[in-house]
Amino acid sequence: MRSASLTSIAATAGVSVSTVSKVLNGGTDVAPRTRERVGRILRQKGYQVAAMPGTGVVDLLTGHLGSLWADELIHGTVIAAAEAKTSVIVSRVTSDDELARWLKAAVVRGTAGALSLLHMPGEPMLRKLADEHVPLVVIDPPAEPDGTSVRSVGTTNFQGGMAATRHLIELGHRRIAAIGGPDSLWSCRTRLDGYRSALRRAGLAVDERLIRVGSLTPADGAALAASLLEAADPPTAIVAANDAQAFGVLQALAARGLRAPGDLSVTGFDDLPVAAWSAPPLTTVRQPLAAMATSAFWMLTRAADSGPADAAVHPRHVELETTLIVRDSTAPPRRA
Repeated sequence: MRSASLTSIAATAGVSVSTVSKVLNGGTDVAPRTRERVGRILRQKGYQVAAMPGTGVVDLLTGHLGSLWADELIHGTVIAAAEAKTSVIVSRVTSDDELARWLKAAVVRGTAGALSLLHMPGEPMLRKLADEHVPLVVIDPPAEPDGTSVRSVGTTNFQGGMAATRHLIELGHRRIAAIGGPDSLWSCRTRLDGYRSALRRAGLAVDERLIRVGSLTPADGAALAASLLEAADPPTAIVAANDAQAFGVLQALAARGLRAPGDLSVTGFDDLPVAAWSAPPLTTVRQPLAAMATSAFWMLTRAADSGPADAAVHPRHVELETTLIVRDSTAPPRRA
């Protein structure tokens, strides 16, 4: 029956049975377009098509190439892949159109699956990935996971935002401002929720006039900090959504002849390596970026090795713990 099925597939594809067998078993001497066409038909018939020798790879998809945040995640992925004797291909993907182009090429060369940084594909694209039997894990999902569709890995953003704010409250700060990230990112919204929760739990009012939202960049951190510092009653501390924004806050202070923590306490989020090198060294919330990527890699490869019966025993979403790292950018307020 298997031989007959391969014969019918060969007839449908307009190739020989030998070519179909080569594609099925990962043979290398087949033209890419032919491999793609035959491989698609085989998958539609329920066959598992082997990757070509030397293509034991996972794909890391990101729109944030060049950022220190992405560098940490790439590092974690490469380390995990090396342990599994697997290679990593990094591709720039910022939309479902770019994801579709990547998928077409990945199917031809073979892939164990994809890790997507911050980008959650839409339903049509998820169906295409499923049709091609390409597993997907999203790192730092931009929307709150529903627990049923895509596997994902994140961190305890709410607890991190609350820990940074509680630290400032315990130092004696009462006018604590927050610079948040884009509303489109679940992690950023959740960090602000943690900030608000810490204030309420301490019996402090949440003053929305002390909250600004912008991009996760030093430039926006500086600009938004400037608007807060120019207020008639400026804050004594600022909780930033990430380290990059916090560095911008430090720049805004320096431009005014001010300094942290004497004039303003500042906290970040991420604990990038440069956080310990800033002047002053930055108090920040550490999220284990490399460990996030490592966890996502193993989640991905186990999903690739598992059958439908195993799906229920693997978690759909994992959150790694954040930790407050206290350095020199925070201190008790100079004034009440």
